[in-house]
Amino acid sequence: MFLVPCSCGTSFAVAADYDRQGTAWSRYLTCPSCGKKHDPKNRLLQMGFHPEGYWKVDDC
Repeated sequence: MFLVPCSCGTSFAVAADYDRQGTAWSRYLTCPSCGKKHDPKNRLLQMGFHPEGYWKVDDC
């Protein structure tokens, strides 16, 4: 799972297989709270579930 942090304070999830290759505006991720567009090639935080029983950012 990937999380996209937005400057409005919202973080929203996208699927792990989301296409990160495109740069057309139609491929940009839109924040559900403020409508700001995010480039899918950066700022995706990879989340992973750890054996200790919690979610944690694995990679940026």
